[in-house]
Amino acid sequence: MVIVLIGILAATAIPRMFDRKGFDARGFADQAASLIRYGQKQAIAQNRPVYVRLNGTSVALCYDAACASRVVPAAGANSGSAATLANCGNFGNWACEGIPNGLAMNAAAMFFFDPTGRPFLGTDNPAGTASNFAATVVRVTGDGINRDITISPETGYVQD
Repeated sequence: MVIVLIGILAATAIPRMFDRKGFDARGFADQAASLIRYGQKQAIAQNRPVYVRLNGTSVALCYDAACASRVVPAAGANSGSAATLANCGNFGNWACEGIPNGLAMNAAAMFFFDPTGRPFLGTDNPAGTASNFAATVVRVTGDGINRDITISPETGYVQD
């Protein structure tokens, strides 16, 4: 009986323990949501727009639409993982996280938070008050489960 139970566990449970996609997907979705929240807080604290770049391979924060002026991460450095360095231009001191191998992220349009923390489309006027930002969902997939990050259009609230 014990041998049969061990055989069943070996056939079903053990392969799941070595498949990292579920852990990586949850971890990256949490990182991405935290980074977007940090961008909103930086916009308010710095009293200037902070752009969120979602290009399908990374989530990054910048002070301008061209990402020439990068936001420094809260801890002074990003995760430094191989995927992050490869997708963030080998910059360890940039608020940018690359998506791990085997996962996918939908690439929403670039947007920014104004100094009040309200989200705007990247094409909106940073000095204006009219926002064309609609509820945005960033979806991380890779293990068969969709992990959604929703950004509210009026308040910029980030929900994951």
